[in-house]
Amino acid sequence: MQYFEDVNVGGPPQESTQSYRVSAEEIKRFAAEFDPMPFHLDEEAGAKSAMGALCASGMHTIALALKLAHGMSADKGKGRAVLAGLGWDEVRFSAPLFVDDEIRVRAGVREKRLSKSKPDRGIVRTKIEIFKTDGAVVASYTTASLVRCRPTAP
Repeated sequence: MQYFEDVNVGGPPQESTQSYRVSAEEIKRFAAEFDPMPFHLDEEAGAKSAMGALCASGMHTIALALKLAHGMSADKGKGRAVLAGLGWDEVRFSAPLFVDDEIRVRAGVREKRLSKSKPDRGIVRTKIEIFKTDGAVVASYTTASLVRCRPTAP
């Protein structure tokens, strides 16, 4: 388990070892349930849109990033001792995610501080970037997480 004390600020970002390729069927299924805009539901509407083709919803892109980011901890055999997510800031969508695009995630810790009200936990802010395998950034955001400090011996 990676506790608050184990988190390194400003080190090189970690990249997901796994990638994810998005399909037309998946884009349409997510959009039909959560973001029913025409350019997420239909190839012809997507072609006529500012994006120029069927593309994934921004929320779909973020959901895929969460899947990949959570897998990063599992890949290394230990997860961070996160108690709760506190929020997202600076959410940006830089480029559309199209059918058959393959994405990965890069995560780097920006800052950490001990909680003022609860000394057994701290707050960690992490910058997440979602990028295509050609290096183009699709989206980015910063998370704030409440992380448990290493337990002290009784």
